[in-house]
Amino acid sequence: MKRTLFSFALMLIALVLGSSALFAQGESAVPFLLISPNSRASAMGEAGVAISNDAAAIYWNPAALAFEDGREVSITHSKWLPQFNQSDLFYDFFTFSDHIESLGGTVAASVTYLSLGEFIRTGSGSPDEIGRFKSYEYAVTAGYGTKISQSLGLGVNLRLIHSALSPIGAEREQGTGIATSMSFDVAVLYKPTDLEIPLIGLGLGDRLSIGANLSNMGPKIAYIDAAQADPLPTNLRFGFGYQIVKSQYNNITAALDFNRLLVRRYSAPVDSAGNPTANPPPPDPFYKAIFTAWGDNGLKKVTTGGGLEYWYGDPGLIALRVGYFYESPSFGGRKYLTFGAGLRYDIYGFDFSYISAPDSSPLASTLRFSLLIRWGGKES
Repeated sequence: MKRTLFSFALMLIALVLGSSALFAQGESAVPFLLISPNSRASAMGEAGVAISNDAAAIYWNPAALAFEDGREVSITHSKWLPQFNQSDLFYDFFTFSDHIESLGGTVAASVTYLSLGEFIRTGSGSPDEIGRFKSYEYAVTAGYGTKISQSLGLGVNLRLIHSALSPIGAEREQGTGIATSMSFDVAVLYKPTDLEIPLIGLGLGDRLSIGANLSNMGPKIAYIDAAQADPLPTNLRFGFGYQIVKSQYNNITAALDFNRLLVRRYSAPVDSAGNPTANPPPPDPFYKAIFTAWGDNGLKKVTTGGGLEYWYGDPGLIALRVGYFYESPSFGGRKYLTFGAGLRYDIYGFDFSYISAPDSSPLASTLRFSLLIRWGGKES
């Protein structure tokens, strides 16, 4: 695939800085860290913090690893932003988990890779080609989850992030479009085995789950110099899962997630005519932005995703999924339905998901395909 540096710049603006239809996360760098990686949760409106029960928990909620046993390998592939119709624009996610009794929990590792394709470099004021380069981003994550009680799990992740947008910078820039950083996550999952609502006698034991994941906390990432460093997409995810129907052959689970990007940027000071009088203050560091970000439109920036999953079989053989994702029109305006299905046979599993969005959305018709291999244990 061939693109000029001008179109390359436009894509980077869309991906990283301004596409409300794509991520609505123009406040941070490396927004690929927020892409839902597996087909199951993606088909349920991108809700998974309280229901994740496989190796993909390393993304949704590493505390869910505490409730896993056995081993699992999972691979997800997606042709990213299919509306662009570019074969070398794709997203891959690979993860592995292993319950280790001697460690008192489950360890996991994952690799996330986003290919942005090959680009043509042209000379200043000339269309002549003077070189080519490939643009990509990846993250390598290690996670651990353990139970501190029969119903409560805790999890942590440590992540290496590498972003290679361009090997060159603009004429007067000190650096290039290549940067590396680190981040970490902390998470909790509550799955009560015995819980009853007072007065009404409603039993929620072994049906309800509540999860939270505070992810991508770490130092800013600098492409040009430290003064122009951008914050990572620190994100708070909180949600619920509930098994509505629980029987031998038919099971229905509902999930609901709330997300809030915890990044705090500031506008430049302006004069009475609205003209900038100085450079804007730098974004808050992550440990401060966790609190100050709420002062920027508070709950209005919360996104919501929810869905239903139906399983038939003993054990589960065929799954059907549906979901909906919503974001305020004032802060991105992403709204779309999601659909998907899954199959399980012996130690193998296959899932796919589909985003039904308006044709004007870059996410329209996005498909994800996931392959799972699980052995030595059973699903929680």
